[in-house]
Amino acid sequence: MILVNTETVPGYDITEVNGMVRGNIVQAKNIGKDLISGFRNVVGGEMKEYTEMLTESRQKATQQMVQEAEKLGADAVVNVRFMTSQVASGAAELLVYGTAVNIQKR
Repeated sequence: MILVNTETVPGYDITEVNGMVRGNIVQAKNIGKDLISGFRNVVGGEMKEYTEMLTESRQKATQQMVQEAEKLGADAVVNVRFMTSQVASGAAELLVYGTAVNIQKR
């Protein structure tokens, strides 16, 4: 599966648009990671615990989107975008979406 954040895939023609696909995950903060990150917030530095959590969330959401595109028979997803929002105190949603398409090499 080819994923791009552009409207086209270089070297390919889009032969069919299968529709919008998405993946999302709601991730809650972990009290242990919160304590460590709170300390880093005081002394400075990267909050690695949150970086790791968000990286894992992006991977899971992207995998959901790819599975949805595969169900539609797509070869690629174009215009891939990520979005986050707070859904509750201490919990955030990570959403990834794009357009599932079939492509053919030029």
